[in-house]
Amino acid sequence: MKQESCLTDQRPLGRRRLVSLVGLALASLLVLAACSKGAQSTGGDTALPADFQISAYQGENHLGSDEVNLSELLAQGKPVVLNMWAGLCPPCRLEMPDLQAVHHAFQDQIILVGLDVGPFTALGTRDDGRALLQELGITYPAGTTFDAEVVRAYQLTGMPSTFFIKPNGEITRKWTGLLTEAKLTELVEDLLKASEGS
Repeated sequence: MKQESCLTDQRPLGRRRLVSLVGLALASLLVLAACSKGAQSTGGDTALPADFQISAYQGENHLGSDEVNLSELLAQGKPVVLNMWAGLCPPCRLEMPDLQAVHHAFQDQIILVGLDVGPFTALGTRDDGRALLQELGITYPAGTTFDAEVVRAYQLTGMPSTFFIKPNGEITRKWTGLLTEAKLTELVEDLLKASEGS
């Protein structure tokens, strides 16, 4: 009887199977990067890599509409904390209550928005994203995008990833990995200071 494994099977992969394997590999890399010890943080102002439309799951009153571009959020004159997450991402789940607490504390000074990119990272569907928000009782603005280029443009290397953006569109910091309430508070305060006069 012939034994087969993924290492010894020499049959050509079908297109659907290949796409599934590539998606699984990407998802594994994203989760591994996010779960590694010590989140990576980069500082320095960089230009916003791309504008894109956010389709809100919730929080339209903070976003101004159920369909809004990131540039329109920035035009409101407040710094934006953009958190990219996915419905089946364990570190994202752990981080959400801390994001909720920071949203509550700073909602008059910043716009915190969660962007579900699960459909592009093989870490859940949009239904999974909505279900996670409901399960955890999250009320801060959150939604998704239908622009797959966002993952590439924002150089997403791990999940969750959080971008701290001044009203003029400059990214002051990108944080890859889990943020605690204390660290997030510190980074929001840094963003507010950096945004004075911009």
